[in-house]
Amino acid sequence: MLLTYLSVGPIRAQHGLSSVPKVDYGRIERHENIPSRYISKRTVDVWLPNGYKPTKKYAVLYMHDGQMLFDASITWNKQAWDVETVVQGLMDSSLIKQTIVVGIHNISKERHSDYFPQRPFEGLPAKTKDSILNLGREEMRLFSKPIQSNEYLKFIVEELIPFVNENYSTHVDPENTIIGGSSMGGLISWYAICEYPEVFGGAACLSTHWPGIFTVKDNPIPDAFKEYLKSNLPDPKNHKIYFDYGTATLDALYPPLQEKIDEIMVLNGYAGRSWKSLRFEGEDHSEKAWSKRLHEPLKFLLSEE
Repeated sequence: MLLTYLSVGPIRAQHGLSSVPKVDYGRIERHENIPSRYISKRTVDVWLPNGYKPTKKYAVLYMHDGQMLFDASITWNKQAWDVETVVQGLMDSSLIKQTIVVGIHNISKERHSDYFPQRPFEGLPAKTKDSILNLGREEMRLFSKPIQSNEYLKFIVEELIPFVNENYSTHVDPENTIIGGSSMGGLISWYAICEYPEVFGGAACLSTHWPGIFTVKDNPIPDAFKEYLKSNLPDPKNHKIYFDYGTATLDALYPPLQEKIDEIMVLNGYAGRSWKSLRFEGEDHSEKAWSKRLHEPLKFLLSEE
C-alpha cells in the first residue's frame, strides 16, 4: 500500500488519521509492510525532495530506524531527526548532491537481532554467545530471536535497493548509494559497507553503539568488532566512513571505544578524504542531538566533489 503526503513549505501540517510523517519539505511516499524472503515485513518511507523529477538522477541515502527520521509528533519520544529539513537545506545550498532518503522502519522487538553485526558475533565462544542472547528477563529479552543482521542486509541489498532503483530515478553506483544510522543503526551501517563494498560507497555511523549491549565491563563485543574491522574494511580509495559520538548519557560509554576503532581505521589506510571521526562535547544519545549534526556526515559522504 502506498500513501503520499506533500508539503512545500516550512509550516508543519496537522495530522489526520494516517501515521505517515508530515514533512516540511518535499514529500513522503510510504510503502507499507514490504514482504521479504529474509526478515519480517517492513514499512519503508521514501522521501523525495522539492522539485523531484523522474528525468533527473538522485543519490540515495538508506537510513535505519525509519520511523524516527521525519516527524516528532508521531515518534515514541516526540523527537525526530528532521532529515528532510537538513537534506533539503544542504541541497539548496549546493553542498550535497540531489538525494532521496529511504527510511527503513525497525521492528522494536527485532531491532537488536537485525542490527547486531553477525559475523563478529559468530566468532565469539559458544558460551559467550549464549549469555549475550539470553540477556534480560524472558518478557524483555534484548534479543527476541537469533541475530539475523546478515538476513537484514540481504533484504536491503537484494530486495529493497532493486525496488527503489526500479521505482525512482536513482544513480545506482556505490558512490551514490549511502547507508546510515545511529546507535545500533551505526553498527549495522559499518557492517553493511564491509559486507557489501560493491553496493555501498559510504556509511554514516552516528553514536555507534560499540558495546553492543548495555555494559562495557567484561564485555568482549567491542574487541570482536575491532578484530572484524581489521580484516574487513573496504578499500579507502573508493569508500568513505563517518563516525561520531557525544559525551553525555549513553554516549558517555563511547569515547574510549571509538578511539580504538580510529586506530584500526588509520592502520587500514583511512585518512581525511575517506574517514571522519568527530567528538561532540556534551551531546547526548538522542534524535535531537543527531539532527543537530546530521549535516556533517551528509556533507562528507554526499559532497559534489
